[in-house]
Amino acid sequence: MRLADFILNNLEAILAEWETFAATLLPAAEGLNSLALRDHAQQILQAVAKDLSTSQTPAAQSEKSKGRAPIMKGAPETAAQTHAVLRARSAFDINQLVAEYRALRASVLRLWIDSSPLEKADIEDTIRFNEAIDQAVAESVGHFHRTVEQYRNLLLGMLGHDMRNPLSVIVMTAKCLAALHAGDAVSEAADLLMRSGKSMQALLEDLTDFNRTNLGLGLKVVPSEVDLAKAADEELEQLRAAHPRRQIEFVSTGNTHGRWDGPRVQQILRNLVSNAIQYGSPDMPVRVTLRGEGPEACLEVTNAGHIEPSEVARLFDPLRRGGAERSSREAREGLGLGLFIVREIAKAHGGDIEAHCEEEQTTFVVHLPRENATVAPSPNAD
Repeated sequence: MRLADFILNNLEAILAEWETFAATLLPAAEGLNSLALRDHAQQILQAVAKDLSTSQTPAAQSEKSKGRAPIMKGAPETAAQTHAVLRARSAFDINQLVAEYRALRASVLRLWIDSSPLEKADIEDTIRFNEAIDQAVAESVGHFHRTVEQYRNLLLGMLGHDMRNPLSVIVMTAKCLAALHAGDAVSEAADLLMRSGKSMQALLEDLTDFNRTNLGLGLKVVPSEVDLAKAADEELEQLRAAHPRRQIEFVSTGNTHGRWDGPRVQQILRNLVSNAIQYGSPDMPVRVTLRGEGPEACLEVTNAGHIEPSEVARLFDPLRRGGAERSSREAREGLGLGLFIVREIAKAHGGDIEAHCEEEQTTFVVHLPRENATVAPSPNAD
């Protein structure tokens, strides 16, 4: 019996083995009834049987063996894709999802071989069956990954939204306590509370920005006429107050007027200088240079310290901090999003950022065109 006919004639036996195996995938399978355990297995098997009965070219066979069978634009979700979404919602992990297909493959081939001796034509059926299962795995894994990413991004968005108001209350309460002048103990406690609140606000802003980029919204920038030299000087004064033991030098040359998002450029500067303070030599100054050069402004931040060439290309990856030289407690306080966000802000302005290390000095260079900033789409208003 050809494999396609065997599958259709023995659906119940195959589905029973699927259900038995799915029930072992704990804790996700705990409490699922027979219908939920089987989910779209029957439709997946029927799709596989239909595929086995359909002729295909050598090129199509090659693509399908790699899990890249073409899917018509606008076509409804396949059974494998729908199965992936439902398994994600039931808290299965990706290893459990793939294990279901491995078990299905083994069950079908074992039951088929046990039913009758294989003939020459059956070898081709076996190859075609494996290709069809591989395609179903590719569809499921791709859809599973997108579903999990969507849920994660929604969670981050809700977390950022729900934390914003109570965090603002904490900071405002701390300011009120400080204004009471109720003694050194209260003033110190209020100061600690304000600094902690501001640190949490910075983390929340990084998290919100990261979430926007993951959702494809890009970072929101609002360009206006601004003097970057003045904006940079204001930001550096705050950084010097926050780090009184560190020397921060600033030099500005050329025309620094143009259309940029001033607060966002200050965020670039804040992240780069904070990075330089955390990872640079504490005995050497952090040097900031701003140059107005024709159609762009160029912002440079240099600190004493070495970065391995293999690390430079990955510095702007999200949630990454680098090697062993970045293992101090201070360096672990952030989320590892600072440089990633700097790059995204530069891109939102139509610019870019580069890093290089020469003679034990690390320099970040940000290029900001004067007129190319684009306004990213905003999410729906709260």
